[in-house]
Amino acid sequence: MSDSKEKRHKLYSKDNDKSQDEVRKLLQPFTYILQVPGKNIRSKLSRAFNFWLNIPEDKLKKIEEIVEMMHNASLLLDDIQDSSILRRGVPVAHSIYGIPSTINAANYRDFLNLNTQKYAVKVYTEQVLELHRGQGMEIYWRDSFTCPSETEYKQMTVRKTGGLFMLAIRLMQLFSENTADYTKLAGIIGLFFQIRDDYQNLFSKDYMLHKSYCEDLTEGKFSFPIIHAINSQPNDNQIIHILRQRTKDNEVKKYCVSLLEKFGSFDYTKKTLEVLKNEAKEEVQKLGENPVMSEVLEYISKLD
Repeated sequence: MSDSKEKRHKLYSKDNDKSQDEVRKLLQPFTYILQVPGKNIRSKLSRAFNFWLNIPEDKLKKIEEIVEMMHNASLLLDDIQDSSILRRGVPVAHSIYGIPSTINAANYRDFLNLNTQKYAVKVYTEQVLELHRGQGMEIYWRDSFTCPSETEYKQMTVRKTGGLFMLAIRLMQLFSENTADYTKLAGIIGLFFQIRDDYQNLFSKDYMLHKSYCEDLTEGKFSFPIIHAINSQPNDNQIIHILRQRTKDNEVKKYCVSLLEKFGSFDYTKKTLEVLKNEAKEEVQKLGENPVMSEVLEYISKLD
């Protein structure tokens, strides 16, 4: 084949020049977010579940990688949808690379997972759908100024946060003889994790170093303490009006935090976390003693 014909053949082939340099350029926003690693909670949980599932180390590492890649790709999109400023203490990826490139990088990373891990396609697709259903409802409530009930919030969170935990478990069970149902435990942990995050966003000083002050108020997000305050004080509409403003004014945010304290929303949130922690421990006992899981539960239970 002549050089010109070979070039034309390559131009129209399905494997046309997928060079490492091209992939590197496409994934720049994704690579950027990896420069400051998170707390690897999902990997810790995967290893805790593996105490029961007992899959080979090489399979476990690959699944940990798939879940972490999906998680970080979802963060790129979350930051755009939430108009975030900081992620893990550095500017969000789309403020560096722009929104179009960041969306493309997140989607490209997700489809790379599907393309390279054929065994994971069905499970991966089902859990991504769950994540999007949960995220979509959260966005709907925010943008329509509709305060959900506590039950609706919990259903959304089990889909969004618990669904990512279930991705790891379901992938691991493809290589395990253990077919036990871990859905309830994953849901409880997902709820605990998200409600704890909601609490810290509004209350934790350490959290404010890595994100902007009370970022959920600027986003207009119906987080767990906010939902409690609005639903428990039907005759006081100050908080929902503050959410409508998408305020960046720290004095207004401080006033909103004082209302949450006054209405007992932070205390209610802490009590809810304690209940969930105990429910998780009880579920672990039902499933069988697991010291690794108990250690991870203690780790994520600490409020900064």
